[in-house]
Amino acid sequence: MSSSTVKKELKAARHRAAFSVALNICLAVGKGLAGVAANSTALIGDAIHSATDVLASAAALVGLWVAGRKHPSFPYGLYKAETIATLVTSILIIVAAYEIGRQALFGPERLPDVALALPVALISLIVAFSFGIYQLRAGKKLNSPALIADARDYLADSLSTSIVLLGLLGSTLGFAVDQWAAFGVSLFVFRAGGGLMVTAIRDLLDASIDRETEREIVQLVESYPRITKVKRCLSRTAGGRFIIDMDVIMHTPSHQVADQVADHLEKEITEKFPRVVMARIRPHYGYGDVVRRMMPMESPDGSISRHIGRAPWFLMETVNKETGKILREYIENPYFREERKKGYLVGKWLLSHKLDQLIIAEGSPVTGTAVALLEEAGVDIVTEKKSSKGTTP
Repeated sequence: MSSSTVKKELKAARHRAAFSVALNICLAVGKGLAGVAANSTALIGDAIHSATDVLASAAALVGLWVAGRKHPSFPYGLYKAETIATLVTSILIIVAAYEIGRQALFGPERLPDVALALPVALISLIVAFSFGIYQLRAGKKLNSPALIADARDYLADSLSTSIVLLGLLGSTLGFAVDQWAAFGVSLFVFRAGGGLMVTAIRDLLDASIDRETEREIVQLVESYPRITKVKRCLSRTAGGRFIIDMDVIMHTPSHQVADQVADHLEKEITEKFPRVVMARIRPHYGYGDVVRRMMPMESPDGSISRHIGRAPWFLMETVNKETGKILREYIENPYFREERKKGYLVGKWLLSHKLDQLIIAEGSPVTGTAVALLEEAGVDIVTEKKSSKGTTP
């Protein structure tokens, strides 16, 4: 993901967080006034929860604002500002749960005015649940843990409001359950806050990324021709983003080729995995037992082709460096009849065979998309000086 894309995501997330603050203020004030007027302990507790959400949403907004900043003292970025905002959110939710439970257990018994409290609770439930679903989808799309935390907070709010609603409905039937409903609200809110706190602490302690994504990144790296294997892969989360640090074994004697392949891989990882904001590839040199080379052919047992993309066949030679034994195999080019993107398709197909060298005929053009892809991946382009097939370049 490019830096401009990250900035756009952060900007969009900030706008949603700002709107969340305004909406929470409206919910808190509405439920608070209605709770006091209706003498409902449960609705007042729910208003306290929403008031705490205002502070939590404000913390998320500050975290998103800080996450987009750069500072030389923080070379890995300030993405964890969102994680800190999530931690603050969880603490405030737990405090809200305590206050609601305390009021329910030790506060004076109250008989609520159901006619006033019931419509407010119902409207609050619909608004909180609808916005929570919307905010959760936006948070996942923008890879923002702060927005996801805010969305879960809204869903917890809607759940607590549903408990209030049930308590008020019970009051219409003559049951004094308003304070028990308030206590139920405190338990659900505490559970939501505890879950967010665990998530934030894992992030702050540099928890690794999910195993499936890490495995996909390793597979991408090991598919490159010059890469023998990934020796070590260290990963960590950073405010919903990923940082990757890899040690890889490369079979090349050239420092220039190793640096070139590492730079290209770092760029491709961030492009193919949008949540990776930083990738570092450290090459180690190790020599394989074989060298794999390919050359374009007009036909099996025919002459070498002067055109890579239009070559119907390729001869693949696997050379054992210890014994000098050469295994030869003719492979049909599946893309030589393609009209569009032929060079790109053939280049990617050649790369899938993890070759070390591409042998071309003397006088062949050393240009085109296929050649560029191979050179970028560190494959040696070697001119074959003899016309007979299978000769050593």
